[in-house]
Amino acid sequence: MPDIGVGIIGTGFMGRAHAMAYRAVPGIFAPPLRPALEMIADSDAAGAERAFHAFGFRRMTTDWRALVADPSVSIVCITTPTALHREMALAAIAAGKHVHCEKPLALDAGAAEEMARAAEAAGIRTQVGFNYLKNPLLGRAREMIASGELGEITNFRGIHAEGYMADPEAPWTWRLDPAGAGAIADIGSHIIGLARFLLGPIAELVADLETVVKERPEAVGSARRRAVEVDDIARLTLRFARGCGGTIEANWAATGRTMQLGFEVTGSRGAFSFTQERMNELLFFRAAGAAGTRGFTRIEAGPEHPPYGLFCPAAGHQLGFNALKTIEAADFLRAIAGGPEAGPDFREGAEIQKVIDTALRSARERRWLGIP
Repeated sequence: MPDIGVGIIGTGFMGRAHAMAYRAVPGIFAPPLRPALEMIADSDAAGAERAFHAFGFRRMTTDWRALVADPSVSIVCITTPTALHREMALAAIAAGKHVHCEKPLALDAGAAEEMARAAEAAGIRTQVGFNYLKNPLLGRAREMIASGELGEITNFRGIHAEGYMADPEAPWTWRLDPAGAGAIADIGSHIIGLARFLLGPIAELVADLETVVKERPEAVGSARRRAVEVDDIARLTLRFARGCGGTIEANWAATGRTMQLGFEVTGSRGAFSFTQERMNELLFFRAAGAAGTRGFTRIEAGPEHPPYGLFCPAAGHQLGFNALKTIEAADFLRAIAGGPEAGPDFREGAEIQKVIDTALRSARERRWLGIP
């Protein structure tokens, strides 16, 4: 099993998640390539040093360009704010490096498309960090939908709601940069990606975007306020290319919610219900059966849902967030070694960004629009 050098740019929540995932992969999956934590980069020297010691990186730097250019680094993980993704990814692609980038892929569809085309032209592998799609139960749901177990799909209801921006005194951050988008991009990208994962392309939509908190403190405890120009809540009505309709809500001001990434899919023969708050359970309703005995059945994650069994031999003991990130990293390593593209790759990231951009335009123009 040859080594492959991994370089991670950023030491925040997602930088740590990438480090834990790549460090865990060899002991769980026995991948064709053994990831070596080669270099960590962060503009904050103290942050880089903490990650260097905590995860056992071989080297550290405060210059991400040095990481991209280093010949020992073959995989570049980008875990920085979205506004930095394009420049970093294009530099890594130009250097012939495989790129594992967090979501959303870029600030707009034009930049995301540029990144996807550059990767395709260079023949390198890419991955976008939609790790919730790596839940084995969602893979099983997708298979059951494709095989017709739900019959003709009639509707999709999706939501991603969290409360981390519910407090009006929460300070202004990079997530509120008007150059990008708000909740529709930050967490809406997850539920849009999930909708596409289960049911395929979205053909058209109409969107309403709302800014709940109009201004926020410039910093914690600051008396100076800064205007908020992006959405706190996005509500989309949409139609899939397959013919059914649906709705999506993205809301980062949802008081009381921490991780409500959920959906209901209804069909002529059955239905699914799921929430990330209970990520090891998928509720399945089968329309057949005697009246008075029908109801949702709880499908519990277990070894029958690969790769759950690699983490634990017993059902009901549950996977978690970092397990999904580890599955994502393992899939990417197999793709780099010549295996199938597990995705979502930059091409899928660009398609998700097209939906986001179309929702922004629809909200401005107050009308239905097709997805380019």
